Amino acid sequence: MLGVKLIERFKSIQVHALSPSDTTNGKNPIAATKGKLIKPFSKSKPTNSVSVAENLLPYGFPTTDLLEPSIDPHIKPIDLVEALADLYGRLESSSQPNKSLLHMEKYSLLRSLGDPKLLRRCLCAARQNAGDVHSKVVLSAWLRFERREDELVGVSAMDCGGHILECPNATLVSGYCLNSIHDFCQCLKDHSKVFDKTILKGNEDSDVSFCIGNEEIQCVRYRIAALSRAFNVMLYGRFLESKMDKIDFSRDGISVKGMRAVEVYSRTRRLDLFSPEVVLELLSFANRFCCEEMKSACDAHLASLVGDIKDALILIEYGLEETANLVVASCLQVLLRELPSSLHNWKVMKFFCSSEAMERLARVGHASFLLYYFLSQVAMEKSIVSNMTVMLLERLEECAKERWQKALALHQLGVVMLERKEYKDAQGFFAAAAVVGHVYSMAGVARAKHKQGQQYSAYKLMSSLISEYKPVGWMYQERSLYNIGKEKILDLETATELDPTLSFPYKYRAVAKVEEKQIRAAILEIDRIIGFKLSPDCLELRAWFFIALEEYESALRDIRVVLTLEPNYMMFHRKITGNYLIELLSQWAQKWSLADCWMQLYQRWSCIDDIGSLAIIHQMLVNDPGKSLLLFRQSLLLLRLNCQKAAMRCLRLARNHSSSEHERLVYEGWILYDTGHREEALSRADKSIFLERSFEALFLKAYILADTSLDHKSSSYVVQILKEALRCPSDGLRKGQALNNLGSIYVDSGKLDLAADCYMNALEIKHTRAHQGLARVYHQRNKRQDAYDEMTKLIEKAQNNASAYEKRSEYCDREMAKNDLDIATQLDPLRTYPYRYRAAVLMDDQKDTEAVEELTKAIAFKLDLQMLHLRAAFYESMGNLTSALQDCQAALCFDPDHKETLDLYCRARDFAVNRQLQ
Repeated sequence: MLGVKLIERFKSIQVHALSPSDTTNGKNPIAATKGKLIKPFSKSKPTNSVSVAENLLPYGFPTTDLLEPSIDPHIKPIDLVEALADLYGRLESSSQPNKSLLHMEKYSLLRSLGDPKLLRRCLCAARQNAGDVHSKVVLSAWLRFERREDELVGVSAMDCGGHILECPNATLVSGYCLNSIHDFCQCLKDHSKVFDKTILKGNEDSDVSFCIGNEEIQCVRYRIAALSRAFNVMLYGRFLESKMDKIDFSRDGISVKGMRAVEVYSRTRRLDLFSPEVVLELLSFANRFCCEEMKSACDAHLASLVGDIKDALILIEYGLEETANLVVASCLQVLLRELPSSLHNWKVMKFFCSSEAMERLARVGHASFLLYYFLSQVAMEKSIVSNMTVMLLERLEECAKERWQKALALHQLGVVMLERKEYKDAQGFFAAAAVVGHVYSMAGVARAKHKQGQQYSAYKLMSSLISEYKPVGWMYQERSLYNIGKEKILDLETATELDPTLSFPYKYRAVAKVEEKQIRAAILEIDRIIGFKLSPDCLELRAWFFIALEEYESALRDIRVVLTLEPNYMMFHRKITGNYLIELLSQWAQKWSLADCWMQLYQRWSCIDDIGSLAIIHQMLVNDPGKSLLLFRQSLLLLRLNCQKAAMRCLRLARNHSSSEHERLVYEGWILYDTGHREEALSRADKSIFLERSFEALFLKAYILADTSLDHKSSSYVVQILKEALRCPSDGLRKGQALNNLGSIYVDSGKLDLAADCYMNALEIKHTRAHQGLARVYHQRNKRQDAYDEMTKLIEKAQNNASAYEKRSEYCDREMAKNDLDIATQLDPLRTYPYRYRAAVLMDDQKDTEAVEELTKAIAFKLDLQMLHLRAAFYESMGNLTSALQDCQAALCFDPDHKETLDLYCRARDFAVNRQLQ
């Protein structure tokens, strides 16, 4: 009966076109056309909310009927911990040739976590364990792409900066090279040879001539014979040529110039004496007469000549024709290292996308899952619905051999087809991915069914998943799309409870409140996720709400931050550019001078309003887009908000717009530091200081040096650098940070009075975070109440204060600490310390099961090494060695060298072995 009722209810559901409700009188005043968008505005603030809506919201408000989450395009196991543990076990026991691909499997598993540094470590590990030239070429290009080196002005695609894992020369050498990412290659050294013309003329007497037309090329018989077994048999065997002094080579497909080159090569074994055209002729000659040494030499020489896309497109055809592996590899390398710009070259994409080209590449060992994995990810990032993306994913599927590879290719094809509104094909691909074990693809099947009008079928499918597997957040989120009424809201609440990082439930609840004319409540709802997870779609939604309330400055702030995150973001159903909307809204916003902007930035920075600070900087950059200092500030704020991709883009822009070399070196240093190249970053800082002893260069050096355990001597040196930096010209925002860092070093060194002075000076220039450092000083002096009060001041001043609640919990009793940590979790569920603290308290109270459950609840949506390590320790103490080993293995996928986890893993493994032997 329940099923019948559900069917009847679903029949009454209709997906309406965009027809939002008026937030004031229940009518729909926003039926404007695109033409209304561009009508001129009055400079005075309009009093009629309908006219504002018509002008600023010509496409209407979002409605709950039209909201839906996207299907994640990455592999998403039901139990990621189990999947990672299994992978680690296979890595431990695998032979060297298999390790590179296993690291790529780890990369695909961890992509859904969205941690760029973690993913880069996976790529580095894959590159370190790659033995064949093809894999090295693809992975070194992939590493370069991930760092977006193409966005740095003046940097060549073939420049590796000395990084051996990205070196284009090192990739063309077969064999394993287990170098660290910090090792340097030798390609910057001068390896040029001096050309000696005398070697063109040999000292030996010729004893055989090869005739081509009327020309005779005199050669030394035994040297020609040494080129191959074929020549040896011809010149010394039973063939007529062995008795001849002159041999006719007119019909053997080589020119006079080419044959002269053969003669020189037979004596010198050198090819740098000839033009590329002649070497190509020698390559063909070597293939025809089985001259393997000559072929290898020509292959390597031609590979070294590939300099740009034009060269690559020409030479790759010769390489494929003559099966010259290195030539093809070198050409591929150029095409891949020019990504994403080479995507715009139709010849390049035609070559990669066609089945015929893939077959030709396969014949020389250069068609692989790895190659098309890289290409398809770049294409999806550029345009998920393009034909090019579809074709590359089809090639990816054709290359897939292992189950995870097939699952990835099929699932991504399903995602692309869904975006292209080709729902029947999408359903087929998702279903095929599910068949090979990717359960998450069933959500894609359900979505495709829903799009084809099979809503009840989609509902039943998701309900069966919830019954069959341990429920996770995305299952309830997906089922909510096909549910109605209170059940729909209940599903969304359950999804948020299981995974608070899912943005769709917040967005749906917020829009539902708008439809109920509760716009303030809608803003509070969407604020819940914006507070810990900044994303353009949620900010856009909030801007929509502020426009409805005629709070244009707040809307303008959010739109500016959206464009900071994604400069080309299209607003309001992808119909309006963000810049155009800013232009419209600015007419109702207060006009600020440059001095006003700096004052506003200072104020927002001081109250730790990172979103407001980003908006001010964006406004300042509109008037001065090349201001590298502002771009650098922007990157610092974005890093604080955990928006690493946008932060690195801003850093690259700051570097490109640098007005001096010493400034450019500082930004390059930060880029290198943030991508794991610590020593090179330190070198950039030193070079910058040599040119000019600026605040930023000295601060960078001190920051890098302080990022390790400091002994007394090292601490003194860092203190000296920071003191010198503080004497250099800079503004209060940066000097406050320097004083804060200096105070931290003093605390670590036990110099509490000096630390307190630093923090007080920082507070005087409104560096609000110094309250936390001063609280630490009080705590070191056994003044817990003063420390607590100091953190309370920070909580009262800071707009983003989850971390302040977390820190204050260290300075109060257990019950008050629990309250503070509960608030911290409510404000930011991604902070892991509160879960670990609560779990430790439960463990102390001998509530083992509850302690494990506390950690498990967080691990489900925030996989973290420390939480996995702690849960493994709990499992060990409970005697559950199987679960302890599994958590250790999963944790070691994040950091294989984590000492505490390695010790625990070895101990638990030994216990397990001894238990089996008993």
